[in-house]
Amino acid sequence: MLPNLSDIPLLILSFVILVWLSTITFLLVGVLRTFARLTKGVADKNLKAILEEILVEIKKEKLFGSELEKKIADLNLEKGGFIQKVGLVRYNPFSDTGGNQSFVLAFLDGHDDGFVVTSLHSREATRVFAKPVKSGKEAGFEFSKEEIQAILVAQKKKKELSN
Repeated sequence: MLPNLSDIPLLILSFVILVWLSTITFLLVGVLRTFARLTKGVADKNLKAILEEILVEIKKEKLFGSELEKKIADLNLEKGGFIQKVGLVRYNPFSDTGGNQSFVLAFLDGHDDGFVVTSLHSREATRVFAKPVKSGKEAGFEFSKEEIQAILVAQKKKKELSN
């Protein structure tokens, strides 16, 4: 049976209302899912209370983040004072011993301050000396050529690491 021509506007209106209700239902289901996700594990709280708690937590996290940034900045200022560069030179200072059993170790911080440890090995004894280093230079004691070489090795290794 064919519909009456006067019923066509009513059919179009019914179809538009059906599409409209379907769209609203789809959007409402999405909002309810989001609400359910936000309130998961929370009993007897409304959305406003939950959102306020989230804002408080965000504020705490921002404060914690700024404290961490300050601590990182402080550590960056201090890091120049830690041993960062180490250089080792082995050598034979005496003709009566075999092999390179003597050595110099240079320990430097980010400002090339630190110390060198020299171990002189001979057939009779082994002697150990320590000398301070200030800005990669002598600080009160004259350096041997091996000690200078160990300092240069330490400085070079740090440059290689930063490249």
